[in-house]
Amino acid sequence: MTMMTRRNALKLMGATAAAAPFAGALPALAARDKELNILCWEGYNSAQVLDPFRSARGATVKAESLTNDPTMINRLRAGETKVWDLINVNNPWARKAMYPEGLIRPLAKDEFEPFFATMAPEFKAPYRWAMSDDGKDLLGMPQRYGPYSFVVNTDKISLKTAEEQGWDLFNDPAVKGKYGILESDDWNVFDVFLVAGINPFKAHSDADMEKFAAAARMIFSGAKLVGDIAAMNQALVSGEIDFHFTGGVYSVSPARADGHPNLRAVTPLKGPIDGKGGVAWIEITSTVNNPALSPLAVDFLKYVQDPKVAHTVAFAEGTFNPVAQMGNKACFDLFTKEELDAIQYDTLEADMARCAEYDIVPDYDKALELMTAAKRAKG
Repeated sequence: MTMMTRRNALKLMGATAAAAPFAGALPALAARDKELNILCWEGYNSAQVLDPFRSARGATVKAESLTNDPTMINRLRAGETKVWDLINVNNPWARKAMYPEGLIRPLAKDEFEPFFATMAPEFKAPYRWAMSDDGKDLLGMPQRYGPYSFVVNTDKISLKTAEEQGWDLFNDPAVKGKYGILESDDWNVFDVFLVAGINPFKAHSDADMEKFAAAARMIFSGAKLVGDIAAMNQALVSGEIDFHFTGGVYSVSPARADGHPNLRAVTPLKGPIDGKGGVAWIEITSTVNNPALSPLAVDFLKYVQDPKVAHTVAFAEGTFNPVAQMGNKACFDLFTKEELDAIQYDTLEADMARCAEYDIVPDYDKALELMTAAKRAKG
């Protein structure tokens, strides 16, 4: 799942200290029933979401947002399981990495499985990404989700053209200087592979990596600018760029809500992931295997299932997204016509059907190194 942007700077809501000072203090606390620490994508650190919970529980809640999943998980691997109570990352990481590595702990099925009954149909229990590999343990709760490929100004590039050309749009020499690149390392790695015509989620040959490196150099050298979500939306609105690399409902919805419906997230009609043209993300929030886990972690996971709170999460401080809880009429009916338009609900089902689900790139570190070199060469 991003706030005016999923920006690179960390953000601590309700705290004046950075992570390191309060991290060192946590083990010394005698009791943690009035404090909660959340490591997350932007949105869950919004005061709109956190303040009612703080008030109702009389609790200190601190949330830090980062801009990619591997970085957050590496924080836990480095010993910060003693710091955090909840971690909010994209769908494969709980099942494929964090639970097998002992970084998160399972949830009580009897307490949480009933919530799945009112979610959108694709999330009905047992929802694959919320479960352990053997299907026995419930590892987290889904909420925000959406397609994420690229964004266009439909006054400059028609939706039909963008969908049909898909990732080849970036291979056209005529677009040099007409697009931007949204800063998001893991997603950009996915999308460089897609521009190169390669499935990012398989093991790659040396030839694949050479194609990836060439595509990365082409994409970064031809970009007008590289920046965060706010920068991309501003450049689209001003006409500085016609489209941008990596993006979706998550990134463009604030601009659409501000009166720019001509800006639209695009999911290509086809692509190299078993024919799928885009990649979709589904956030899973899990309880960290903290030896002194706050009891508020479970309370918070239940709190965000409430229809009104789920609607607040969907429209939390500048990043607007569909949520699984929209399958509950009590939640769906809270969305105005304008809000549904901002999150492109009219094409959500079709866009998701054209997407593969976010997964782990087997040779991510090597790909990131190649992409970073291409970015540095741009200067």
